[in-house]
Amino acid sequence: MQAVSLPDPVADRRSNIARWVSTAKRVGYGLYLLAIVLFVIGYVVRYTSLITTVITVALVVGSLVLAPAIVFGYGVRAAERDERRAAQAERAAGRSS
Repeated sequence: MQAVSLPDPVADRRSNIARWVSTAKRVGYGLYLLAIVLFVIGYVVRYTSLITTVITVALVVGSLVLAPAIVFGYGVRAAERDERRAAQAERAAGRSS
């Protein structure tokens, strides 16, 4: 008889968080890239108050988006690693019994 696997709500939530983390990292690093590009443009051409404001906003918003994304990303990876180790220990215990 084949075992029926039920959806795992924890794995589903972890998957959703991983997708959010990936998107937030792209946005955060993209804003950093924007700030760098504008910095170079301002250096080569001329800094205006608009360029300075956009650089500052990009750095601040990029930091606010990226910091929690990095922390949650570490959390997701740690949970997945812990789950793999528990499954390996469970298989090892089953073999030695």
